[in-house]
Amino acid sequence: MPSVCPPAFFVADSLGLDFLNSRASPKGTVVEWLADGEGLIAWLEQSQLLDSQTSELIRTIARPGELDNIAAQARELREWFRAFVEKYRGAALPRAALGDLAPLNALLERDDSYRLVAMRSQTPPESPAHVEDSDGVAFERILMRRWDSPASLLLPLADAVADAVCSADFSHIKRCAGPACTLVFLDKTKTRARRWCSMAVCGNRAKQSAYREKLKQS
Repeated sequence: MPSVCPPAFFVADSLGLDFLNSRASPKGTVVEWLADGEGLIAWLEQSQLLDSQTSELIRTIARPGELDNIAAQARELREWFRAFVEKYRGAALPRAALGDLAPLNALLERDDSYRLVAMRSQTPPESPAHVEDSDGVAFERILMRRWDSPASLLLPLADAVADAVCSADFSHIKRCAGPACTLVFLDKTKTRARRWCSMAVCGNRAKQSAYREKLKQS
């Protein structure tokens, strides 16, 4: 029977790093959100990389055990990216890192996506990414994907990882300062002083711990 997981964490300010946090121990106990095929689908839905209609399509065309196999491949991709991040975080990515990206590029080459022009309901007038006709209808290009097999589930994950590699400043990737927490995040604060995955979780625990210590000393 598939394990029941709490809602996934999306606190990293980078979906690629949130993917790393799909296995974490925010309270000292390891939680694996991608333990099986259903777990993978649930995480993709929570991250808004997959809609419920596509989920049902994938379940329909999947052979017995196939979704669990794809989840295992997703975990392999995640742990490869974790090793990449641990190797390079703390400084800007060097040119030499490109050689380590061969597994990711090999997966990206399998993508069968395309872009369509669609109406956009709410678009800032100053945005350069759209055009408007005389009736004020805004358009944008949207990415579409042909979900023709369960293996397609790996492709939005590869996109998220590639986006992190290309857009995240690796010198600002941090691990939460919580003693039992393993969550990582991209520090986008102006002062680069972020310490916690979430002030509501680890930050609050730290405040409570400091308060108890102060009471002991008083």
